[in-house]
Amino acid sequence: MFRSLRPDGADDVTLTLNGQQITVPAGQSVWSAIALAGQPITRRAALSGAPRSAYCAMGVCFECMMEINGVPNQQACLRQVEPGMTINTQTILEDSRITDAEL
Repeated sequence: MFRSLRPDGADDVTLTLNGQQITVPAGQSVWSAIALAGQPITRRAALSGAPRSAYCAMGVCFECMMEINGVPNQQACLRQVEPGMTINTQTILEDSRITDAEL
């Protein structure tokens, strides 16, 4: 469904997506990189648990929220991939809370 328009021979970046190491094109947004890797789900809806993904892919809709390097609620469409980055699908439930220790 998705393909990269980068030229052959461009640099790659290795990162971890949901515990699995993947190699993606350098210079891509996190969302486009995970979509190219065939794993476009960014988060689970708080009430239904339904899978969500980027809707606008330009930072307006907030559907692409992911946990990036241990920090939740990061917009995957606005973050550029970096070597060694850890990315996880985000699950926020209706009763999820952050504690003072996590701030």
